[in-house]
Amino acid sequence: MGMIHYRYYQPGDEEAIVNAWNEVLDKDPMTRKRFRDLVLLDCNFDPQGLRLALVDGQVVGLVYAVRRLIPMLGTDLEPNTGWIPFFFVLPGYQRQGIATKLMQRALVFLQEAGREEVFFASYAPNYVLPGLDAQAYPAGLALLETLGFERQYSPVAMDRSLVDFVFPGDVKALQNQRIQEGYSFDFARDSDLVELIGFANHEFNPDWGRAIREGVLRGMPMERILVAREDGNLVGFCMYGGYEGISERFGPFGVDPKQRGKGLGKILLNLCLQAMRSEGLHGAWFLWTGETSSAGYLYKKTGFVVTRQFHVMKKRVKE
Repeated sequence: MGMIHYRYYQPGDEEAIVNAWNEVLDKDPMTRKRFRDLVLLDCNFDPQGLRLALVDGQVVGLVYAVRRLIPMLGTDLEPNTGWIPFFFVLPGYQRQGIATKLMQRALVFLQEAGREEVFFASYAPNYVLPGLDAQAYPAGLALLETLGFERQYSPVAMDRSLVDFVFPGDVKALQNQRIQEGYSFDFARDSDLVELIGFANHEFNPDWGRAIREGVLRGMPMERILVAREDGNLVGFCMYGGYEGISERFGPFGVDPKQRGKGLGKILLNLCLQAMRSEGLHGAWFLWTGETSSAGYLYKKTGFVVTRQFHVMKKRVKE
């Protein structure tokens, strides 16, 4: 093996990075366009955070460290927090300390930027996966644990085939009952957007508001967003096709916490799946929910099955 050279990203590395990525992270292949959109065009991208290991000019490993340069909402830059969304080393170069050195350099980069805690990999807006899939990448989990990362929680990805989907009769009866009580369930209009984005930002997560805004800007049809109202007040929504323009990717989806227990989420979820099936889509999937959360139980009752599990992990880098 030739001498290992470490440096950070330089323009022109993209093809070599993507080729190496696809050799290692074969359960989650990447394209140059997705890498460009998710990494290079990320408003928080700093070339010095993308650390490479090279042998004879070949990319054999990398780690990506990122901290917030632009706030998700308001002025909060989360100054104590950094993220490592992904890392890898080519098979022929593993167990030689390359990944450890890359990770150490990434952690120093974040620590020098004033970060006190580092997460793998719950970064928004442009995460590739929500955490470490231990079944797909056991060596990655072992490395993180060796470096002192600890598991925080374990979200799951779920999928549902829509080939057999039929809008349930009991949900239709519940929808009619709620309509008689003053609720409405409709596709979103332009006049809904300001309130809807604010609702998503403040009741749930700024990344949800961003997903709505960017989805519409990408050309996502408004008919892919459903909103629920009570006497004119927005109380819930669901959508699909907002993340990266992927039609079968479901979410985000939420109901006002004060309105829960009335089946509004069940109605919205099934209306959304019906809209997806009406477009001719054959499946619905998403990357992130708590398996034992109320949403997780609802998804399972609606026919979703767990397809992957991820571990969100955290390390303190400054005491």
